[in-house]
Amino acid sequence: MALAAIELAEIEQVLASYGAAPQAYLELRQKFPHLAWIRCDASDVTETPYRSFGAFDLHLLDSADHCAAITDDPARATGIVLAKRATGS
Repeated sequence: MALAAIELAEIEQVLASYGAAPQAYLELRQKFPHLAWIRCDASDVTETPYRSFGAFDLHLLDSADHCAAITDDPARATGIVLAKRATGS
C-alpha cells in the first residue's frame, strides 16, 4: 500500500513535534502499521533525505518492486526509513 499525502503530512507532524525523542518511531509504527518501517543511524544512509526533522532524516522507501530502494516520490513510497543523526550534526 502506497503512502498517502495525508499520511505523509501526519508523519511529518509527529516528527516535528518529537524532535529527537525515540517515542516518535514507536508512535509512527503503531499509527501506520501498513507501512514498512526501518530505523537506523543517519550514517548508514547515503541518499539525500526527503525531509529532516530535529535529529531525524526521513527517507521514503519503495518496496513495490523486487528490490527495495530509497525514493523521493511519495506516490511510490511503501515505507519509511527513519535515520537518526548524531547530536550536533
